[in-house]
Amino acid sequence: MKRLLSSLIVLALGSNLFAQTKPNIILILADDMGWTDLSGYGSKSYESPNIDRLAASGMKFTKAYSACTVCSPTRASIMTGKAPARLHLTDWIAGQKMPFAKLSPPDWTTHLPLEETTIAEVLKKNGYATGAIGKWHLGASEKYAPEHQGFDYYSDQGSNSMPVSATNVNGKGTKEITDAALKYIAEKKDRPFFLYLPFYAVHLPLQAPEADIEYFKGKIDPKSAQNNATYAGMVKELDRGVGRIVDKVKELNLASNTLIIFISDNGGLIGNTAKGNGITSNLPLRDGKGSAYMGGVRVPAIFSWQGKIKPGTTSSEQIISTDLFSTIANIAGAKETKSVDGTSILPVLMGATLKKPLHDNLYWHYPHYHNGGATPYSGILEGNKHLVYFYETGKKEYYDIGSDISEKNDLYPTHTKEAEALYAKLQAWLADTKAQPPVPNPKYDESKKNQKAGGGEN
Repeated sequence: MKRLLSSLIVLALGSNLFAQTKPNIILILADDMGWTDLSGYGSKSYESPNIDRLAASGMKFTKAYSACTVCSPTRASIMTGKAPARLHLTDWIAGQKMPFAKLSPPDWTTHLPLEETTIAEVLKKNGYATGAIGKWHLGASEKYAPEHQGFDYYSDQGSNSMPVSATNVNGKGTKEITDAALKYIAEKKDRPFFLYLPFYAVHLPLQAPEADIEYFKGKIDPKSAQNNATYAGMVKELDRGVGRIVDKVKELNLASNTLIIFISDNGGLIGNTAKGNGITSNLPLRDGKGSAYMGGVRVPAIFSWQGKIKPGTTSSEQIISTDLFSTIANIAGAKETKSVDGTSILPVLMGATLKKPLHDNLYWHYPHYHNGGATPYSGILEGNKHLVYFYETGKKEYYDIGSDISEKNDLYPTHTKEAEALYAKLQAWLADTKAQPPVPNPKYDESKKNQKAGGGEN
């Protein structure tokens, strides 16, 4: 009871408790890293000693979720604390074109609107230096670049760089992003800073140091589910980068006043294993990035803060990327701590035993097609009960991921009443968020429905 009471005080008076020190916050976002892509999350093929060390120094979540099965909507949810459905930003920018599919996507928003309040704007207002280095992916136009969304400094490390300062560097590799991050941390060490660090790894194209590729070719069992040596090398290189960042924070004596968060924007991309083009595996979860199932949205999530978060702790509390806005604002002592769709997970981080879950339900809305297998769908997770509604067919699927984590047994035919009760809650949420449904496609052609137009994220 004492722990619960103290956690409630933390939430109610967060601005007072943390305002004196204004902790630094480093948010590391991996791109397409699946739930089991880290050795600390069960991988037998990949190696991530530094990220595992980060987890050992703080709290690891086993039931963390991204707000979408693809990247841009999740990134928007992190920045705003709003569900992608509410933002009408529901696909990766610029999205997959399927001109002859049965349904067409709605007229969705292909950028993060400037009218939205971002976590960077909140922290900047509260005295923080705000920097972003890496993959933005929330609007192709410079009009919607990070410099207009609350960041003092931005570098994407690539040819489309839109820097706020002249210190921008070229190249978009993991090492270069890490180098720029270390420089930023050193420059801002004497004032509170928020560093948003969205790496390009482990997204396609598959690229890794040759030495790492050769090492994993000799190590990985080709019969294992995770057998791509280049992908393993990408995980290893990203892990090195995270390790260097953690070491820099310690070197500068900032560890006791710095929260480090590591999370992924969606599940791992499986690739085409049948054709020998497999990328990774999210087993025991079903499918991966761009799918309607748990493999598309369950992700690794780690929070580390020396002296504040108890080392070596694991939480099975269900959290979602939308929660990061409130959590970061709360920890920073900002007044604007409540987001529309997320909640602060600070009580969990402080070790509280909650009377009820942080979330009654989690929701997803993806009115699009994706190479990963998704057709337009919406979904709800209540405890262990997962319901998915598919717009093309009107079919509903219902799974108990507590006893069937791989979602092999559709319970809808035998548990129709329970499933329909969840569907009613899903419909109420879709109405509340004013979610945009897909629409009938007047050019629908069954013989051409799988044809794609333009590029696609695979």
